[in-house]
Amino acid sequence: MVIMSPSLTFQPVLERIATEIAQTPGRGRPADYIPALAACDPRSFGMAVAELDGTVYGVGDWRQPFSTQSITKVFTLALDLAREGDELWEHVGREPSGNPFNSLVQLEYENGIPRNPFINAGALVVTDRLQTQTGDAAATLLDFLRAESGNLALTFDKGVAASEAANGDRNAALGHFMASYGNIDNPVPVLLDQYFRQCSIEASCADLALATGFLARHGIRADGSRLLTRSQAKQVNAVLLTCGTYDAAGDFAYRVGLPGKSGVGGGIIAVVPGRCTLCVWSPGLDQRGNSVAGVAALDRFTTLTGLSVF
Repeated sequence: MVIMSPSLTFQPVLERIATEIAQTPGRGRPADYIPALAACDPRSFGMAVAELDGTVYGVGDWRQPFSTQSITKVFTLALDLAREGDELWEHVGREPSGNPFNSLVQLEYENGIPRNPFINAGALVVTDRLQTQTGDAAATLLDFLRAESGNLALTFDKGVAASEAANGDRNAALGHFMASYGNIDNPVPVLLDQYFRQCSIEASCADLALATGFLARHGIRADGSRLLTRSQAKQVNAVLLTCGTYDAAGDFAYRVGLPGKSGVGGGIIAVVPGRCTLCVWSPGLDQRGNSVAGVAALDRFTTLTGLSVF
């Protein structure tokens, strides 16, 4: 084990992890229900760590842009929470769902209030509320990611957005169902367009590790301004820990011990409050929609460094 001291860099740890991952068989399968993602090579692997001052370490395909998908739910949550505060929690819960991320089942039992912001129903509510606040939720998100990552080239992948729209019947059902309970403000077609654009943003491990830094800095953005109060940053990290990896959040907390959010594009972001943020990418997924190599790499990271919230 290599326990990190403040004076050590992360690069040797990342290189060791990449070597171990390269020797690991069985990487899962890319998300085949989104045709634009199905062709990704499951053997691809990248990992980046960003320190609080913006110093970034990386290995493998850490500069390769990939489809962020549900990772963006973290940033829309933070952007809306910064604008409307606790009122948001009247419309979406903070509890693990225990069901697949696109499930309709719980909504009827719970009167159109999604369990948490990271299942699809909850993310639709958050995007809807950010749309009401800003007039263009997806563009607000993109501007934020560009500013925090320092990469002005970040953009939407129109092909991925179109692919999701063409295969988005279940998300449409979720939106209309919640609208019937009065929990959606905007027309559902407008909301779906915003949501699919949001999920289509392409970014690299380096970009996302940097963009997530405000959660490690207790709400402070890269330019030193405050996005969230310290309490709000704690809240986001807490919901990430308990709800961020679909219905595998308990196993992820057990293995990794960090707040994290996965996406079906194969990316996972993770936060070590007060120290650093991480992003790992490998498009082969397990049955719950999480990157097989990504979870393994984060497990090794916390084991080798001793960095965890526990």
